[in-house]
Amino acid sequence: MILDTLDNAARYSGLGERVATALKYLKDNDCTKLPVGKFPIQGDQIYALVQDNTTKTRDQAVWEAHRKYIDVQFVAAGVEEMGYANIHTLTVKKPYDELADFALFDGRGSFVTVPAGSFTIFFPEDGHIPGSAIDGQPAAVRKVVVKVAV
Repeated sequence: MILDTLDNAARYSGLGERVATALKYLKDNDCTKLPVGKFPIQGDQIYALVQDNTTKTRDQAVWEAHRKYIDVQFVAAGVEEMGYANIHTLTVKKPYDELADFALFDGRGSFVTVPAGSFTIFFPEDGHIPGSAIDGQPAAVRKVVVKVAV
């Protein structure tokens, strides 16, 4: 799991061309003005999901993980908490669904605050809870999740 700001995006070019392309997309676009929806960047290999969400309390949240895609989650406006735990420390709640590319888990992990202008990168071994409310107070968040094929 990585947490940083787009100002430091170039530091992560060593993670591969696809991750670099995802970060460049986020840096080159005003994500606060993109329409909500799915946008291909490089076909099914890299695509963006532009979302307007309301954060939820931690008791409403479920750990998730993916196998086919890395998640680059960028908070364009607002602030949210995101949870992180290695999937090997979690208990499977819903087995991996290959078509939907996710499994759900129960367990405990760490939470970080992700303010506007910041991104996280979650790899396949990274269980994560996105969209948690700060101090349990739901709030509006504009987020772009770039899915990067492994």
